[in-house]
Amino acid sequence: MKQPNLKILKGRGAQINPANRFHEQYYETEWEQDERTEYITVHPKTILNKVDSPDIGMAWSMNPYQGCEHGCVYCYARNTHNYWGYSAGLDFEQKILVKKNAAKLLEQKIQNKNWEAAAIMLSGNTDCYQPAEAKFGITREILEVLWKYRHPVGLITKNSLILRDLDLLKPLAEKKLLKVSISLTSLDEAVRRMLEPRTASVAQRLKTIEVLAKAGISVNVMLAPIIPGINSHEVMAMAKKVADLGARSIAYTIVRLNGDVAKIFEDWIRKMMPARADKVLNKIKECHGGQLSDSRFKQRMVGEGHTAEIIRQQVQLARRLYFSDKEKLVYDTELHQQYKSPQLKLNF
Repeated sequence: MKQPNLKILKGRGAQINPANRFHEQYYETEWEQDERTEYITVHPKTILNKVDSPDIGMAWSMNPYQGCEHGCVYCYARNTHNYWGYSAGLDFEQKILVKKNAAKLLEQKIQNKNWEAAAIMLSGNTDCYQPAEAKFGITREILEVLWKYRHPVGLITKNSLILRDLDLLKPLAEKKLLKVSISLTSLDEAVRRMLEPRTASVAQRLKTIEVLAKAGISVNVMLAPIIPGINSHEVMAMAKKVADLGARSIAYTIVRLNGDVAKIFEDWIRKMMPARADKVLNKIKECHGGQLSDSRFKQRMVGEGHTAEIIRQQVQLARRLYFSDKEKLVYDTELHQQYKSPQLKLNF
């Protein structure tokens, strides 16, 4: 009988490369931990995605990159890599698709006379400030376009690279055109390194929240995902910490392991936390009707059952204790109309 491969790839989230479900044939590869990330230029014809999900508070999303070197083992976006011909496992972290024409496509779209301003989310899928951004700068190009046309935008990231763009973020915020969400999974650096191996450290992330808040930028913190048995005991501590640093609000999701993410996560936890694996997997199932996965709108993000209810109550209590007096930002969607014409000479 073939023995399971227990070798741990340091610096990566996924430890395996599951077969692409769209391929009839596949091959298995032994990966070495020094395998380099590959950047692949793609040329999409459109860049904006209409958001129809009732779980997402944005009308549009766009993704400068597909795949993400952050390597978060639980990431729901892993499954989308199959559509590009790759695995949701290590391929997702090592084969990064780069949309160099993203800013140009965006500008063409919002110049259209029929376009009505509504907040665009960067990113709905993979992190727009992942390591590739330091090399390609596509997110910055997009922000330049959005500022040029005074268009509202929401950013979500777990990378401190966002601070590079403070010169654009501050004026966007002053005009009520910007909201930023920083994802925080744990205050424990050891847990962060296991779950999210190539993201900003806990200390860097907390500092990022503080710097953004002091710059007058509306910061929401996503306590996400909450994984029962791993970080569910940290909800109150994380909420208090980010409130003290100036965050205006918190939101949360409970982990769900759809598609290949279930295989990747189970393989990972049995290698990284073997003594705790069954307990954690069973707790996740308890939150999703006995399954690791959950695709039900309005239910999939927050779960159900006893464990999910305890987490929900903790978040509600944290909001009352730490965020009840914090002002919520409402986007200005009217300003864009004054800057829509490409003939206007703008002050930057």
